Amino acid sequence: MALRRLEPAMEGYDQHTKKSLTLILTALLLISTPENVDGRPHMRDGKSWRKAHATFYGGADASGTMGGACGYGNLHSTGYGLDTTALSTALFNNGAKCGACFAIQCYRSKYCLPGTPIITVTATNFCPPNRQGDGTPGWCNPPLRHFDLAQPSFVKVAKYRAGIVPVLFRRVPCQKKGGVRFTLNGNKYFNLVLVHNVGGKGDVRSVDIKGSDTEWMPMKRNWGMNWQTHTVMVGKALSFRVTTSDGVTVTSMDAAPPQWRFGQTFEGAQFNMN
Repeated sequence: MALRRLEPAMEGYDQHTKKSLTLILTALLLISTPENVDGRPHMRDGKSWRKAHATFYGGADASGTMGGACGYGNLHSTGYGLDTTALSTALFNNGAKCGACFAIQCYRSKYCLPGTPIITVTATNFCPPNRQGDGTPGWCNPPLRHFDLAQPSFVKVAKYRAGIVPVLFRRVPCQKKGGVRFTLNGNKYFNLVLVHNVGGKGDVRSVDIKGSDTEWMPMKRNWGMNWQTHTVMVGKALSFRVTTSDGVTVTSMDAAPPQWRFGQTFEGAQFNMN
């Protein structure tokens, strides 16, 4: 198609020149296909995709995916459901990528489903380095980029019997229902806040907390998406300032009322999800 559109522009050139221009254009077209030499495949929409592999875990009902290294617990109640993935070390970034969303497509395998559908999953767990039965490094070992998908997600892109398939992936905005949620745990002298259901970029870079009679205070990542402070906040209305990895900040003023209790979850503002 691209070659035919350029034929009028080649009028006036001799056959040798036309042949040379055609060969150059063909080479450029090949470079822009999913076999780009830098390991970053591209598709028709022009957005960059990268290569990885994917397996699955958790069973047909994904019950084995609940909990996990991001601290989300029951993935249904925290807003993530069945479309989730564990990330290998190369992608997990010590928990900093918890909540990030990825588009994934099976790539050049006989086990890819017809039409090579694209799914969107959220990172909720860590796939630790492991060893194969013969002692060779497993798929989640550095520096491999690997997605251990919840089984219901895997079978949307590939046949169950495949076990493992090559995939293309890229980061995409997270589409969530409602606002960012804050689950309050701990005790009077130790506040542990789980931040979840984050739209937009999805992965949280920093969290600040403010009581009704305090200034803004930075929280420290404890593990996954659990953020801590040792300041006594009991009896105060709580506001949160959440910043995602792209530097965008959303502030939720008075998200929790003064009478909040440990174990409760409150909802705040949400990021732009476009």
